[in-house]
Amino acid sequence: MSAYIIGTGAYVPARVMTNIELQRLVNTSDEWIVSRTGIRERRLAGPGESCSVLGAEAARRALEDAKISAQDLTHVLLGTFSPDAYIPATAYALREQLGVPRGIAMDISAACSGFLFALETARALIALHPDAVILVVGSEVVSSRLNWEDRGTCVLFGDGAGAAVVTSRPRPGSARVVDVLLDGDGSLSDLLVVRGGGSAAPMKLGQPVGDDFFVQMQGREIFKHAVRSMAAITQKVLEKNGMQPADLDLVVPHQANIRIIESLASRLDIPMDKVFVNIEKYGNTSAASIPIALDEAQRKALIPPGSNVMLTSFGGGLNWAAALLRY
Repeated sequence: MSAYIIGTGAYVPARVMTNIELQRLVNTSDEWIVSRTGIRERRLAGPGESCSVLGAEAARRALEDAKISAQDLTHVLLGTFSPDAYIPATAYALREQLGVPRGIAMDISAACSGFLFALETARALIALHPDAVILVVGSEVVSSRLNWEDRGTCVLFGDGAGAAVVTSRPRPGSARVVDVLLDGDGSLSDLLVVRGGGSAAPMKLGQPVGDDFFVQMQGREIFKHAVRSMAAITQKVLEKNGMQPADLDLVVPHQANIRIIESLASRLDIPMDKVFVNIEKYGNTSAASIPIALDEAQRKALIPPGSNVMLTSFGGGLNWAAALLRY
């Protein structure tokens, strides 16, 4: 049973924070950020713009694109590491905001790979339930988990959401999910963490919030593993499906860092004009990164019928993933 993406949507908050503004908060500069990351600005959620609020707006746009109603949904899957709350699952809050308070909904925690982990989950559900109509969302308010005194992390991230509607029934312009591969290595988990408040690092009443409540990352090591792992899993998906990198019409990578993206393209021997990049506008939006980029690429008419598109990501876990789409 094949799965198809029949609609996409994205939403980013109105608030723009430029590098110029950031250099007033932390010891950095526009030149330093752009040269090392490719980021010029990012979006920040405003008051009341929680993970579910951003995700619901992206979902509405995906439903409109798919020409279906929220009432048609059977499942809601949300990839995020910045949920509204630990309990209940934010996917339920998102579903209720869409006007469908009852039904199957769950959060998936895979950091920046969250959307692709959710997409593979949707594919599995459709194999079991061919009539399923599944909303797959990646939504993050990463700014809620940033230490704005840490130059190594606060310059990198932004907030936003992207969504896709997945069913077993193709429509004109839809994309068949040809294959998805997921992988990870827990022995590398210390390279990218947010530990504070978890059951392994519990908080006591009245205790001040410490550094461990915010994103902590070993950037050099992350860079090395990200390039190697995304290239390897992308190549594995291609080989499994009898394809070469040259057969791809577009690669939509996780928007983490322009140097990572360029190194990935070089390792795969894919020209940068076949790689979609929007990191300069949004920064790293974690699980929202790939669905925002995919939706933007489609709306810019960069994916004509017949295109082979590869999505590839890397995130805290450490984990990595790739998905092959055929339009």
